[in-house]
Amino acid sequence: MQPNGDDVARIRREIEALKDTKASIEHKIAVLEAQLQQHQSDDVCNGSCPPISAVDANLANGLSADSVYRYSRHLLLPSFGVEAQSNLLKSSILVVGAGGLGSPALLYLAACGVGRLGIVDHDMVELNNMHRQVIHTEAYIGQPKVKSAAAACCAINSTIQIVEHKEALRTSNALEILSQYDIIIDATDNAPSRYMISDCCVVLGKPLVSGAALGLEGQLTVYNYKGGPCYRCLFPTPPPTTACQRCSDSGVLGVVPGIIGCLQALEAIKIASAVGEPLSGRMLLFDALSARIRIVKIRGRSLQCEVCGENTTFNQQYFKDFDYEKFTQSPLSTSPPKLNLLAADSRITSKEYKERIANGEAHVLVDVRPEHHYRIVSIPNSLNIPLASLEARLPEVSSALKEEQEHNGTVSGANLYVICRRGNDSQRAVQCLHKMGFDLAKDIVGGLESWAHDVDPNFPMY
Repeated sequence: MQPNGDDVARIRREIEALKDTKASIEHKIAVLEAQLQQHQSDDVCNGSCPPISAVDANLANGLSADSVYRYSRHLLLPSFGVEAQSNLLKSSILVVGAGGLGSPALLYLAACGVGRLGIVDHDMVELNNMHRQVIHTEAYIGQPKVKSAAAACCAINSTIQIVEHKEALRTSNALEILSQYDIIIDATDNAPSRYMISDCCVVLGKPLVSGAALGLEGQLTVYNYKGGPCYRCLFPTPPPTTACQRCSDSGVLGVVPGIIGCLQALEAIKIASAVGEPLSGRMLLFDALSARIRIVKIRGRSLQCEVCGENTTFNQQYFKDFDYEKFTQSPLSTSPPKLNLLAADSRITSKEYKERIANGEAHVLVDVRPEHHYRIVSIPNSLNIPLASLEARLPEVSSALKEEQEHNGTVSGANLYVICRRGNDSQRAVQCLHKMGFDLAKDIVGGLESWAHDVDPNFPMY
């Protein structure tokens, strides 16, 4: 007997509830194990061990016996040793973003013995995070990333302090949060956050380890370190919004942010331990396909910089009042923008389009996503003409409309609908079609995401 729709929905709800319970239990276990180990390390040995003072007297810089054993491979390094490890244990580092960059950075910082490790993120774990955000597991899907990341860090090293900041970083809270840490790691992926974090670090006098990864490339540098440049010294004006791409739009090979995130952890460790030469005034460029890493010299601190220059008036109050979304013309939110370029009569919903298919309406559906997107998934019988080539391929649209009219034998002609991934490019395409004489062209609101949400729940999304 086949289960009906209600049974399937009930089973899915039960599975999700059990997953939530499992994740909650695993988190509680990790916390309790950490507390237990901490109590065990603090307990007196009831006379079976030498007095604490006798043990500590033989250990340089106050490292406990457990710490010596845990970090012994660090201590064996002549260029690192006891002093550098002791510096790490006394340090505090904040990672802004628990995604592709933040995941490996957090894991290695926790493992290496950073005394206090902060995590800032307001997002939830999703299935499409798994290929690159290696700190999270399937058990935490639907849970806050901060909670998942903290549990993973605690499971690796229960002796350090993990601080969770489950909130979006804004000008209203950035000064308060960042001021609690020695070193800041920017593991975000949008322009307004980069400017905001850098400016906040300058105001507070904090070194900033900044990384980026997109597609098959990555880059890394250190800002505001011992007189070095800040982010605005290199980029006094924001790049155009068309140049600010995100992984959710352009894609990324999972290992690329992993490599850059590990290097971010390395730079933070060098600063915290006072060992080595951080990448201040230099930038590391990584090309995954050629397996090439280049170090290039970058512009030094600008005396005319609006934030760190000689005559700057940029202070904490100025920072709090600054509108970074307006400055960069892009949102701080991780969710994609939703444009509204067309009048209501030039748009239809995905449900309305489904009804028109069911009614046998003569029409042509043009999918304006790039070809490699179209190969992932598409609505049957749609015509793929990427937005970038739409104007040059208008004869194909005319031909498709004519064929559809002849096939259905309609007098009034076939209708024209346009779809894309989220309903933004389709609006741009309809604007172009209207200008070129296709007056009745309409876009499908919300694109394929709306189709998957409102019409076909089994339609694959990416």
